[in-house]
Amino acid sequence: MMRRCKRQRAVSPDEKDEQEPGAKKAERTRRKGAGATSAADSPKYHCWLMKSEPESRMEKGLDMKFGIEDLKAQPNQTASWDGVRNYQARNFMRAMKVGQEAFFYHSNCKEPGVAGIIKVVKESYPDHTQFDPKNPHYDPASSKDNPKWSMVDVQFVRMLRRYISLAELKTLHQKHKTSGGALRGVALFTRARLSVQPLTQEEFDFILSLEEKTPEQDSDH
Repeated sequence: MMRRCKRQRAVSPDEKDEQEPGAKKAERTRRKGAGATSAADSPKYHCWLMKSEPESRMEKGLDMKFGIEDLKAQPNQTASWDGVRNYQARNFMRAMKVGQEAFFYHSNCKEPGVAGIIKVVKESYPDHTQFDPKNPHYDPASSKDNPKWSMVDVQFVRMLRRYISLAELKTLHQKHKTSGGALRGVALFTRARLSVQPLTQEEFDFILSLEEKTPEQDSDH
């Protein structure tokens, strides 16, 4: 059995605020068979950013730590991306296709930022942690006949040539809001609470280009 990813997916107070009241509407839409046909299905979204915790944090006796090095250590460098408990983030995962790439983003740590690249190797299917009473992500309102939560399988692709910090990206985002640059509307700041976020190809390519530059050179963008 594939080892569970242990991440930050205990829903934070901020994420709970975002989840309601939109969550009820999202769930009604899902039950009508259109749960995955949200904005996430827009053709412009082929790339993603997925957040996970690289530092130890215990919850219900389980360590929620799962950094990119933990993914690399898995069999075939592949693991399920479980524990997502936000309807928007879930719908984004349901829109993912095999082969699409995402940034592995380290969150809830001393220096948050983009550490590497992963790719989707299995499209969405029911998240098993929602049915496990011993798991921090257990959801008693979900049933195997009508599961509320989904996950995908991801595989390590490579580390970035350098770590791109949240602070660096925030500086660029602020500049781009004025100049109309690639990161002007990036979800990392416009939908900051989401653990799974969409990126346009322009956003993905721009962030990737930063690995070839120093933070000082970023000031030219």
